[in-house]
Amino acid sequence: MKLSHRITHLTGGGSDGWGVFYRARRMISEGIAVVELTIGEHDIPTHPSILAAMNDSAVGGHTGYAMVPGTALLRDTVAARVQTRTGVPTTRDNVLITPGGQAALFAAHAAACNAGDTALYLDPYYATYPGTIRGVGAVAKAVQTHAGDAFQPRASEIDAAAEGAVSLLINSPNNPTGVVYSRETLEGIAEVCKKRDLWLISDEVYDTQVWEGEHISPRALPDMAERTLVVGSMSKSHAMTGSRCGWIVAPAEVTEHLINLATHTTYGVPGFIQDAASFALSAGRELEDEISEPFRRRRALATEILGAQNAVTMIPSQGAMYLMLDVRATGLTGEAFANALLDTHHIAVMPGESFGKAAAGHVRVAMTIDDDAFANALRTLCSFAAVLSDQRENA
Repeated sequence: MKLSHRITHLTGGGSDGWGVFYRARRMISEGIAVVELTIGEHDIPTHPSILAAMNDSAVGGHTGYAMVPGTALLRDTVAARVQTRTGVPTTRDNVLITPGGQAALFAAHAAACNAGDTALYLDPYYATYPGTIRGVGAVAKAVQTHAGDAFQPRASEIDAAAEGAVSLLINSPNNPTGVVYSRETLEGIAEVCKKRDLWLISDEVYDTQVWEGEHISPRALPDMAERTLVVGSMSKSHAMTGSRCGWIVAPAEVTEHLINLATHTTYGVPGFIQDAASFALSAGRELEDEISEPFRRRRALATEILGAQNAVTMIPSQGAMYLMLDVRATGLTGEAFANALLDTHHIAVMPGESFGKAAAGHVRVAMTIDDDAFANALRTLCSFAAVLSDQRENA
């Protein structure tokens, strides 16, 4: 017997991009102290008020099967949130609750793509994107962005790649780069989607983490609501990563089919998790700002530290919990630099190459440890890069 090609080729037959992370975790398991700046996991737990709401719901009996599309309360709450933020009329009929943003990404591509269809995504990308596309039987095709453009996508290059494609996946604020797509960028993307008749899948899980500019959902642009599938999540906005609660916002006729898919796959999200999510969203911007504030603060620290040296260059960090740093002056690839930093200083960062070809020679730094430790680690990284750059110049 053989396993399916679909399951054995989720990573395209190559590395899944997590080698440095896995090595850091092995070192930790061996008792070696490692400073982890790798994954997007908050250094604070889920807020006590959210946990209290979750506990009250579970103790109150909401532990059986929940409605597959999501509870009416949470679907209404998500719809109201999205309508308030975008100005686009939205009801529960547009909302499917999913087990996290990753399940929403899979479902969105299952809705948009037939087996063998080409699905576009932008490079650099979150590590699961191409595998998610392959998982629904589609062909994953990357469109590179450029460090010289601060990784803002070029509509002309998307258009050139779009012949025969059926969908485009974007992410703003962006993981891994920290870039927030400008209105001009999004309007260009929207025009390509309309010209090429593409579904636009918009991953907006970092929409509460914007440090410069504004978050614009492409669903709010003219004539885009009917072709845009928006992915959202409680993970980043409310430090509920382990709760696995997300959603898709889509045209109502699409949501009907997505509910059928959920019925045959995930069968919904636990009711007590949904009740906690409803509570958290109803708490409004004050709670969201409290959870995002550490990253805003550390981004300011990073800007100061990086501005005082010239060995490492930061891609403009406008949002999300990450920094994308250009380390090409050292003469090393991002992967080689990350491994050397881990070996020499026991600091773990993600190589840019983990997120595609466009970020080669860069590393991604997660701002997910306390301020002092973060500042010390970043200064060490810069000093290490300076030593390598000097060695290269003097060789």
